[in-house]
Amino acid sequence: MARRAAPRGWSPAVETFLEMMAAERGAARNTLDAYGRDLTHVEAWLAGRNGSLETAGTDDLRGYLAAAAAEGVAPRTAARRLSALRQFYRFLYAEGRRGDDPTAVLDAPRRGRPLPKILSEAEVDALLDTARDRDGPEGLRLVCLLEVLYATGLRVSELVGLPFAAVARDPRVLIVRGKGGKERMVPLTEAAMAALSAYKAVRGVFLAAGETSPHLFPSRSQEGHLTRRRFAQLLDETAALAGIDPAKVSPHVLRHAFATHLLDHGADLRSVQQMLGHADISTTQIYTHVLAERLRALVETHHPLAGN
Repeated sequence: MARRAAPRGWSPAVETFLEMMAAERGAARNTLDAYGRDLTHVEAWLAGRNGSLETAGTDDLRGYLAAAAAEGVAPRTAARRLSALRQFYRFLYAEGRRGDDPTAVLDAPRRGRPLPKILSEAEVDALLDTARDRDGPEGLRLVCLLEVLYATGLRVSELVGLPFAAVARDPRVLIVRGKGGKERMVPLTEAAMAALSAYKAVRGVFLAAGETSPHLFPSRSQEGHLTRRRFAQLLDETAALAGIDPAKVSPHVLRHAFATHLLDHGADLRSVQQMLGHADISTTQIYTHVLAERLRALVETHHPLAGN
């Protein structure tokens, strides 16, 4: 088998390391390029401080990671660069070119949890208004889906798979079977109850003659009910007609909007947790970070001293 050459143009130390990765570990060209770029970036930073990649100590590398964080380098990128450094120094140690590994006691940067995408209340209203413009049973079903989702924050699988029995008892609440088979009761808004009532009057249109279905949203799909994919398609179409970028909208984004808007209007975190069906309240707390980020952006944009 022909030896896979390492990329050229790196410093001698980096090039030797990349040649080892290519020859002994069969690293792909893209992998070698990525390692080379990351190591060269660190090398340049160290050189600007009269240091070198081969002789750098733990404090030097810790300083690099701190500087990267201060410059706004994404934690994922910083973690990738640290991974490249670990590989590099292990290679130097194994080759006897260093007697220690300066990355051994370095912690990987915390990646953090990305904040969920959300829609403004005006955008949700625009989606609902656009859905109401759709005629016939398809339109009534779409309005019902959106009103129920925004009123309850259901997971999309819970929404499309709702049994008809979930709304046959008390019209003011939904009985939802979520993850792990756990049941929870979620209250419905007046708008959601009205949309459900209007949809149930035409639900039979989605059934073949003489057919019955245990599902609230029956269809001829293999599952027997409206699929997640079809609902996502309907949502994309509605967003486009409403003048909202479809890439910004999904069933899960509406679940996020439900939670964020509730908290924005004073709901307590524990109640939102129960309605969302989160087993751990720490999962729900992500929405408090969304609100904090929105407040920060509001202050930075509108505070009279923000431009100073």
